[in-house]
Amino acid sequence: MGSSLVQSVDWLAIAPPTITAVVALGILVADLFLPEGRKPLLGWIAVTGLVLAGLSLLPLLDGDRSTFCLTGTTGGGACSYTADHFTLVIQLLVLGGALLTALLSFSDIADSELPAGEFWFLLLSSAAGAALLPASRDLATLVVALEVASLPAFALVGLRRGDSRSSEAALKFFLSSVTATAVTLLGASFVYAATGTLHLTRIADGLTHVDPRLAVLAQAGVALTLVGFAFKTAAVPFHFWVPDTYAGAPLPVAAYLSVIGKAVGFTGLILVTVVAFPSYADVWAPALAVLAALTMTAGNVAALRQRSDRERSAVRLLAWSSVGQAGYLLVPIAAAGYADDASRAIGSTVAYALMYAAVNLGAFAVAALVARTSPANRIDDYRGLYARRPLAALALGFFLLCLAGLPPGVIGLFAKVTVFSAAVDAGLGWLAVVMAVNVVIALYYYLRWTAVLFRGAGTEAERVPLRTSRSLTAAIALAAVTGVVLSGAPQLVLRFASQALL
Repeated sequence: MGSSLVQSVDWLAIAPPTITAVVALGILVADLFLPEGRKPLLGWIAVTGLVLAGLSLLPLLDGDRSTFCLTGTTGGGACSYTADHFTLVIQLLVLGGALLTALLSFSDIADSELPAGEFWFLLLSSAAGAALLPASRDLATLVVALEVASLPAFALVGLRRGDSRSSEAALKFFLSSVTATAVTLLGASFVYAATGTLHLTRIADGLTHVDPRLAVLAQAGVALTLVGFAFKTAAVPFHFWVPDTYAGAPLPVAAYLSVIGKAVGFTGLILVTVVAFPSYADVWAPALAVLAALTMTAGNVAALRQRSDRERSAVRLLAWSSVGQAGYLLVPIAAAGYADDASRAIGSTVAYALMYAAVNLGAFAVAALVARTSPANRIDDYRGLYARRPLAALALGFFLLCLAGLPPGVIGLFAKVTVFSAAVDAGLGWLAVVMAVNVVIALYYYLRWTAVLFRGAGTEAERVPLRTSRSLTAAIALAAVTGVVLSGAPQLVLRFASQALL
């Protein structure tokens, strides 16, 4: 049984998720002893913990590190945790996204009277799971990381006590996510039965010579595992929970789900397709290509239909927009199944995800600023924003143009061109055409919202000055600076992401 022995733990390799989890537990304990007036201190502890977790990535940049590896003659060097370049890029995205979410949460906690201790504990617990997931290299760790990232998120969505919309949003999110987990576990169990292993690299070898009597079982396992991750990424037809969940959740939580939730789903999808199931590329690549086309079309058409005078229409538009963006993110993963060099296609997805994370969190931060004065958060509430808060209006306009892929949002344009070229290089011309049509559809609703910002304020309510806070201003500024820097040197993002070799 030499293969069952594991090596000693490489604490440096597992530092990012470990620090995040330890700080989360520390906040839970500190919450018991801090008086009510000192509760804001918990938020700064959370921010410090996320910064420390981010800094712990620096010593890992010099090379791949692995731990929890099988030893012995039959171990074959298979590891459950690997801190390679791909892992570090996704962990940077997760921890940076969680930090921005934390900054825009301070004012929401104070205004909505959310329980501070529970909020910060749940946010950091979810971030710890999301940071663990890209390093997971066996199905068991992958599913555990997925659930550690997801379970606290259910509670975060429903944390606004006494709010029926928040409770309904949490229930929809919970039911869809539990279904996804059940399907994923069933698929993983089938794959394990067919290959006799849970390690992704050994599954890839095992699936190339499956016993013919277990071939159908293996195919079913591959299909069910993909369906489970499609739920997590909000791909059509598994997207139905997104608009109601985002609209009912506290705004910082909706922002977190739109970026970190997606990062978790796409990271898991990349790991199971490219690392574990490359021999079944003829099955999952066409399926993901069709899912990408359906997802971007459904998301953009629904966003186009949002009425600007409807309550929470701004958040709903961002929710449907995030479904459309998920379609773009799926394109390079589908292309990886056709391409000779899968790492280049995966690099396109990672580059797009980095751009999307910065500007989408920025858009939610401005939405949180407007919501302090206009809780209904209709698109009409943004009318005349330039006259009241010119810098906030310019920042939101920049974020929306980045999402649309128009200058001066160069990074958005660059990311879309990168994804488009990945589809063309893989021979998916039809998918590139569908994407081009969807980009044009998206231009309309992004530009329509941008135009509202610079119109004259009509009513007295639209002239009311916006209440801001230092943390919210910092979140908007950080997202804007990141977007501007990325727009200034977009090729660096692709080069950085393309090194995410699996």
